[in-house]
Amino acid sequence: MSQSSLWQIHTDTGNFAELCNALYQREINLIAKANFTNAQAVQVRLKSLPYYISRTAHAMTQVNADDHSPLLLDYQNASWSSKQSKKIPVPDQETATERAKVIKWYLQDDVCVGLAVPVLLVDHIIIDCIDRIDLDKQRVRTNIGGWFSLASNELMNQEQSPNKRLLKPNKKIMTSACTGQCWQGNNKQRPIMPTLRELLLSCSINWDDFKKPLVI
Repeated sequence: MSQSSLWQIHTDTGNFAELCNALYQREINLIAKANFTNAQAVQVRLKSLPYYISRTAHAMTQVNADDHSPLLLDYQNASWSSKQSKKIPVPDQETATERAKVIKWYLQDDVCVGLAVPVLLVDHIIIDCIDRIDLDKQRVRTNIGGWFSLASNELMNQEQSPNKRLLKPNKKIMTSACTGQCWQGNNKQRPIMPTLRELLLSCSINWDDFKKPLVI
């Protein structure tokens, strides 16, 4: 069975339609609340919406059908779900020794542009992706987080933002990012809904080997 025929089967299912409907409702609500500089910006956003929603719904349906993700797919809310731990799952990467291991992981040759990676934003973790690797200066740039130095032992954003820190992917951290789990003072809070872009990136995660993304 070809991928195109598989996608056609997904399109014909009620689950696919439910995912699209939930994604449309969410995105339209975000657009209605956003501050756009002009009408053209709104038009551009609306024009691209069908493509990205269809692509995301296809990817989520396919990943779920092929059992590529350990997470549960909530069709009604177009989101992944999993049991939330009592505390944010980053303590294992707080010590100098563990941060050195994170840096070593990012400096390996098989880390590539486009790879989905986790970035800590104060009290929750987002799914970001690498868009540039600069080995000469020992740094990587992610689409949302910006540049992160691999020369120091802090893994902080190079603009010295205290709110952004690059993490090494593992199952607990990526689960938290994909499901929008968040904490305040290590107390569980209501999940933050991942963006459309994050949901699409979540479908590229290879849970058996985080350095080898799935082709979606």
